[in-house]
Amino acid sequence: MSTAHRTSAPVRRTTLYDRHVQLGARLADFGGWEMPIEYPGGGVLREHEAVRERVGLFDVGHLGKVGVRGPGAADVVDACLTNALGRIGPGRAQYSLCCDDPTGGVVDDLIVYLRRDDDLRLIPNAANTAEVVRRMAVAAPDGVTVTDEHERLGVLAVQGPLCEEVLGALGLPVGQPYMSFADTTWEGAPVTVCRTGYTGERGYEVLPPADLAPRLWDGLLQRVRMLGGLPCGLGARDTLRTEMGYPLHGHELSLEITPVQARVGWAVGWSKPAFWGRAALTAERERGADRLLWGLLALERGVPRPDLTVLAPAGEDTVARHQVGVTTSGTFSPTLRQGIGLALLARTVAEGNEVVVDVRGRPLACRVVKPPFVASRPA
Repeated sequence: MSTAHRTSAPVRRTTLYDRHVQLGARLADFGGWEMPIEYPGGGVLREHEAVRERVGLFDVGHLGKVGVRGPGAADVVDACLTNALGRIGPGRAQYSLCCDDPTGGVVDDLIVYLRRDDDLRLIPNAANTAEVVRRMAVAAPDGVTVTDEHERLGVLAVQGPLCEEVLGALGLPVGQPYMSFADTTWEGAPVTVCRTGYTGERGYEVLPPADLAPRLWDGLLQRVRMLGGLPCGLGARDTLRTEMGYPLHGHELSLEITPVQARVGWAVGWSKPAFWGRAALTAERERGADRLLWGLLALERGVPRPDLTVLAPAGEDTVARHQVGVTTSGTFSPTLRQGIGLALLARTVAEGNEVVVDVRGRPLACRVVKPPFVASRPA
């Protein structure tokens, strides 16, 4: 899977840690959290296949949870993050970016839940939650609070074609439109069920109170297994998102990689009067970015990995090769049964070109493609 974001702070655990240990999961540090990478009897390939063909259950409780509340809270968020909250209404969720001002680099990408104009929840990445909270708190006027609720809530992702059979069996709401959410109760406690995910499949993310998460996990996992699904770790989560070409912060997005370069300008409200990094991003968009994110499809046996040099042309004349970019992610695609990757490439590179990835001194021929590598089915 992709390289984990490591921190110097003591490792943290979700309330499902004991469940993962009981299942024999292989655990690793990801974003400062000890998380399951894969489970015995499954492994990344089988877990990936389960999500594409049936259903999988993920613990993603390491993701941040940030409350922004008070009069005008929506206006504060809208003036800070890139996307335009005016595009959605209450009960909807939106992908957005927290960018640096003035550089336009990406501090984090996140999901915004709009409950009301005075009540929003942000779901940032684990390693970046504290920084998002810090920046939002500085920007918030008196009367608007920004609260780190990381420890209060869990996040369980149910992903795959049979996801609604799993949730429906537990009495949880299903059928809401993509990127919308419903508030409900389960065992008398408040739970939010959102039609979101990071796999390209139809799926939901469920946010229960942290102390309820283990019981909800047990109920969901029982149903998942009845349908031939599996518990899934972050290894499968990474192969699934790479097949979709979805960016991962620290790889395709960072303080050095802008939304324009990463091709997520669709998540920027360009006509908004203000958001962090607006001047730099508008200027880059107008002149054209020096590099852009592309997909790489291996044309021979081999797998691109992150942080490798990309060379062109792909002929036999090694002297004539020159660097045109660098890989940001790479993996073996369980669906295609071949190597795939993402790379930031010079503007001179076009779709359909052939390039060479230098895999520890071995040239790997690849074709430049536009992701996704396999069809997306989230709706």
